Amino acid sequence: MLNAAGFKTEGFASAESLLATDAASRAACLVFDVRLPGLSGFELRRELARSGSGQPPVIFITAHDDPAVREQAAALGAAAYLPKPFAGRTLVETVARVVGVG
Repeated sequence: MLNAAGFKTEGFASAESLLATDAASRAACLVFDVRLPGLSGFELRRELARSGSGQPPVIFITAHDDPAVREQAAALGAAAYLPKPFAGRTLVETVARVVGVG
């Protein structure tokens, strides 16, 4: 959906596979699921901050929405938070808003 909307995307199988690259430092925006295999999306955000890999805006997505999860996302500086399910258009519009396009 994001590629079809004109965004260049890169996917990773896990947080650890993203950390093994310099992709985060090149990204205009990152989209993390809160629950990932290995490190969680929240742990990944903290690790990127510790590693000095830059601080591109992060959109957190989750199928496990609750007030504590929303609060943790906000505390980590989430640019946006999308509870699943959401329409593909919602993700495209959110990414566009976060990166300042459109």
